[in-house]
Amino acid sequence: MCFALSLILLMFYLVFNRSLHSNVQRLVRDLYRMLDEINSEDAPVDLKVAESFDDFIWDTKNNDYDLKSFALRLKATMETMDKELRSSRLSEQLNKHYAAIAIPKGLYCLSLRLTDVYSSNALARKQLPPPELVPRLSDNSYFHFVLASDNILAASVVVRSTVRSALKPERIVFHIITDKKTYPAMHSWFALNPLYPAIIEVKGVHQFEWLTKENGPVLEAIEIQHIARSRYHGNHLARTTAGDSPRVFAAKLQAGSPTYTSVLNHIRIYLPELFPSLSKVVFLDDDVVVQRDLSSLWDIDLAGKVNGAVETCRGGDSWVMSKRFRNYFNFSHPLIATNFDPLECAWAYGMNIFDLAAWRKTTIKDKYHHWVKENLKSNFTLWRLGTLPPGLIAFKGHVHPIDPSWHLLGLGYQEKTDISSVRKAAVIHYNGQSKPWLDIGFKHLQPFWTKHVNYSNEFVRNCHIMEPQL
Repeated sequence: MCFALSLILLMFYLVFNRSLHSNVQRLVRDLYRMLDEINSEDAPVDLKVAESFDDFIWDTKNNDYDLKSFALRLKATMETMDKELRSSRLSEQLNKHYAAIAIPKGLYCLSLRLTDVYSSNALARKQLPPPELVPRLSDNSYFHFVLASDNILAASVVVRSTVRSALKPERIVFHIITDKKTYPAMHSWFALNPLYPAIIEVKGVHQFEWLTKENGPVLEAIEIQHIARSRYHGNHLARTTAGDSPRVFAAKLQAGSPTYTSVLNHIRIYLPELFPSLSKVVFLDDDVVVQRDLSSLWDIDLAGKVNGAVETCRGGDSWVMSKRFRNYFNFSHPLIATNFDPLECAWAYGMNIFDLAAWRKTTIKDKYHHWVKENLKSNFTLWRLGTLPPGLIAFKGHVHPIDPSWHLLGLGYQEKTDISSVRKAAVIHYNGQSKPWLDIGFKHLQPFWTKHVNYSNEFVRNCHIMEPQL
């Protein structure tokens, strides 16, 4: 039993047994002895447990319990309340999970309307970029950004915020990758809403020549994800244990989200092949907002490394910035325990500067595939689903830490994120369940995202996508 309970017992027993005031020290010894005794005892089956704290006080006042009876009743009452609180918190996390993976009606409407326009409006189908600008797609004198997403509104915010923040927007090239289903709608949006002078390319996964000619690794990844969803994602409760805290439960739910079993989430591992003419790119997740010019990222000397990333094992936020390998991997598994250090610092996906020229000299992709297969063979016991764990392994030894001010994480799960830090960060990342476009988004953090949404846009307005009310 905890010390707080000891104090509660002492308080109650002193209040209701005033005759013992003269010998408090003996009473404290008796209390601790009784606490040790009842700690290993189960409450009697027929013990009536108070339904509320008020009921407990009333019952205590009106009955002359001895010390043991009193302690047993308090223990039973507290355990019952603790179970109810835990159940409530787990239910809250489950409800948040379903809210997070559901497609809001407005976003679904937006995709449908834009897809319809693609088939009926020639302007929506115009080439992106226009033919005279196509050579710039492979020109390394430009700043090339890659974004993989099937969320049109989120993608628009990433691109718009990047262009708005750029000192030289005319040198920005965005390569947007989406799936075959979303391609017409995504293309329509950027064809009808150009962000001059930036150059924007929209391609579906199915349109990449490399993927159609040498698509073995991609098809393999897709197959693995389908197996993962059927074995792992299909039953949330099967992945939980009785001892899971609400925080761990939430992490497991998020790891099994469809987002993490989408090939778009794995596409970054193929960047060197997808963009064979490019030497450096910045990869952005679709739940980020760019608040500062990012051109200086291309000037960072990566010292021969492949991946410039913010480390997540040190920083002021002890929750968000306390991630090491032990947070992502199952070190009770011998394959993990013999190959990795649990204290090794983790780093963040979401805003990474990749040196593709250096990458092409490595076996990063092969290592990624190897460990994804190992996790599949172990029935997903090496780590929970997601792309960061195999990424941590594949890029091990190839990561160059960059200043934390480039990338602030946790806005999708850390409600107490420091607002002053948000304002200063070059890129803010709403990783976590509470995305800013969802009703469960944190209201005080949403404006940093919503200010980049054009709520007067015809399609946005007609789909009743409204600015959240604070």
